[in-house]
Amino acid sequence: MTRSLRLTLVATATAAVAVLALAACSSGSGTSASGTVTDGKLTIATGQPAYSPWVEDDKPQSGKGFEAAVAYAVAKEMGYAKSDVVWKRSTFDSAIAPGPKDWDMNIQQFSIDAKRKKAVDMSTPYYTTTQAVVTTKSSKAAGDTTISALKRDAIGVAAGSTSIQSVKDVLGVTPQVFNSNDDAVLALKSGQIDAIVTDLPTAFYMSGAQLDDGTVSAQFPADGSGDQFGFVLPKGSALTSKVDKALAALKADGTLDALQTKWLSSETGTPVLK
Repeated sequence: MTRSLRLTLVATATAAVAVLALAACSSGSGTSASGTVTDGKLTIATGQPAYSPWVEDDKPQSGKGFEAAVAYAVAKEMGYAKSDVVWKRSTFDSAIAPGPKDWDMNIQQFSIDAKRKKAVDMSTPYYTTTQAVVTTKSSKAAGDTTISALKRDAIGVAAGSTSIQSVKDVLGVTPQVFNSNDDAVLALKSGQIDAIVTDLPTAFYMSGAQLDDGTVSAQFPADGSGDQFGFVLPKGSALTSKVDKALAALKADGTLDALQTKWLSSETGTPVLK
């Protein structure tokens, strides 16, 4: 083999490797010049379906619902117009699994924890859960939206939950403890208890999916001890620090608190206990 032929083969092989590497990069996430999956666009994923009050009417593009509104607020802070936001759907489990993604950010009540951070990036929190009261419209606790009124009701909680201590601290009573949330729901249906205290996301699920006439009648004052929700991003995303910066700005100017009040209190009719 001549020297010139060897050089030609080496150059050809090098070029081929470069093409393959470029193709491999383009199949993953964050490949555009801006670090997004599509240049000039911000692709945000959520669940299918997405439920109220997080997303209203399963239409995140409307910007209605707490998480839809937060997503657009973050996008705006990052310099993206509403028309530059593209929505996709994903399952919860696939979002937090290792590997490339076809979206830039994912929002569907992901609790921030160290185990998940090994597989994906997670932003700083945009919401910390509070405790809430679930009851039925026929229960005597239905209209009890003050601490003094709830003290007189039979309250149920799930074993091992932070709700137990919250009831003791805020209401000053000892709740009935059940093996699970499902058991507490059965007790509420049978009239064994008047209300359930659980975290707000679970409360909305109970009232909407497990109880025919369920209602989230009130929520406890925020004490910062609940689960923290954050955006999920692909591992090593160039956008993670930008999302964190946007969230810090939205927290500082009161936007996050205002959106929480609007979508998790006012719109749902869930007052904070006093």
